[in-house]
Amino acid sequence: MDSDKESILKAFSLIEEAFDNGKKILICGNGGSAADAQHFAAELIGRFKKNRKSLPAIALNTDTSSITAISNDFDFSKIFSRQIEGLGNQGDILFAISTSGKSRNVLNAATKAKEKNIKVIALTGDFNSELLKHSDVCIKATAKDTCHIQELHIIIIHILCVLIECNIIK
Repeated sequence: MDSDKESILKAFSLIEEAFDNGKKILICGNGGSAADAQHFAAELIGRFKKNRKSLPAIALNTDTSSITAISNDFDFSKIFSRQIEGLGNQGDILFAISTSGKSRNVLNAATKAKEKNIKVIALTGDFNSELLKHSDVCIKATAKDTCHIQELHIIIIHILCVLIECNIIK
């Protein structure tokens, strides 16, 4: 984890700036990463350790009506980018989670975010990730197995939650 400490701190800095400016975090991922996206959004909207004000976060993988409509009318690779087109604003953050860094719908989300001047924080497990090329900050969880990458991802998310609650919330 120490090897990517700098990226975690850079990610926190972007999140801190967004919240200080009244912006939100849009979070996306597939499968286990979708669960992590929901978990992170819940920690921000609800609470992690401290009772504090709710922070604006949206897990883009939770609205089944939007996801199925976009999948049906366009295709699955656009399920997140279409939501970013409609919900994202300059100054927001896209927190894109992909263990492989190759998920087409997550890559499309990052591309759309960049078009809208939305900063992209990528959480991945692959040092040669295509997602790295589309992000402002890329946090890499170095492990060989997907299950271990996912375990590291939740630890990283919890570290970010601690930083947020200790530094942003007064």
